[in-house]
Amino acid sequence: MLINRALCQSWLTQVTYRFHIGNGATRFQACHQSFYVQRCGSGQPVRHFHAQKARWSSIKSPVITPAGDSGGHVPMSNVIKAIAFTGAFSLGCFAGATIVEYENTRSMILSKAKQARFGWMQSRSLVDRDSWSQLKNDIKRFWDSLSPGDKTFAPLLVCNLLAFGLWRVPSMRNMMMTYFTSNPAARIVCWPMFLSTFSHYSVMHIFANMYVLHSFSNAAVLSMGKEQFMAVYLSAGVFSSLMSVLYKAGTRQPGMSLGASGAIMTVLAYVCAQYPDTQLSILFLPTVTFSAGAAIKVIMGIDFAGCVMGWKFFDHAAHLGGALFGIFWANYGAQVWAKRISLLNYYHELRRTKQK
Repeated sequence: MLINRALCQSWLTQVTYRFHIGNGATRFQACHQSFYVQRCGSGQPVRHFHAQKARWSSIKSPVITPAGDSGGHVPMSNVIKAIAFTGAFSLGCFAGATIVEYENTRSMILSKAKQARFGWMQSRSLVDRDSWSQLKNDIKRFWDSLSPGDKTFAPLLVCNLLAFGLWRVPSMRNMMMTYFTSNPAARIVCWPMFLSTFSHYSVMHIFANMYVLHSFSNAAVLSMGKEQFMAVYLSAGVFSSLMSVLYKAGTRQPGMSLGASGAIMTVLAYVCAQYPDTQLSILFLPTVTFSAGAAIKVIMGIDFAGCVMGWKFFDHAAHLGGALFGIFWANYGAQVWAKRISLLNYYHELRRTKQK
């Protein structure tokens, strides 16, 4: 399988936010200075890291209240909250995926049984369709024609597009800054770790991340199944945010981060670890090929160097954390996922008891 990739470098326009506290005024600027790497199939997704600067930009936004400002110090209570939230959220994701898997399997079996028993009645009713029923059936046929990866990618794309649209609403800017950017020094720490993984401010940012996710989602979903994939993706997003929180707390450099690239790095690393011999090539240099295993090593090496040297191109700690999560799941995910059997049996007994 040959997957092309393209490198694209871009600097975003700076976005400035003005904060007023009490009788005085505090100026805060979030700079979207990001180096974008866009790849078709083997790309490194982008998660923004926003550093504070004192210089004003010509772009102004409505006056909003800051989510938190601790002057470079990250409260230990915020770190503890982040760790606890990551553990609880991940357990909830995998428990929920287990229940959804059970319900989907049960629904599929009942549907097949019903179709086998009453299929002749359904075929006779096809003659009396109206236009609305025809439209619904056409949509259903289109949905059924999609690959498992596309079916899983579609709702993720919709969620990211909705968050992207909310950034364009001036009255929603305060809410987006508070809940859709992850900042370990903010008053609200937990839920932004999750919601920020659906948050993109620029067109290039969301395009690059969704492009890479779509390129790898089908292989990952076929390997894991849609329920396991969603549990891994959502958990990886929060885990990568936790790695970012720990890094910022350790280096005393708090700042806002947003973007899906931590979770996408997990998908990328998982596929590269599962299929290391897959040959990749640069989009505009198709004759230059390299293995997926080598590609993920280079990407992780760049992010590791970024963490050590304190680069601010993007959130290297979140990228590295996501990649480590993906490699872990490629090697030990089957054993971890198998432990859901006890929960499946318990839920089955609970459901059967309620039906009596």
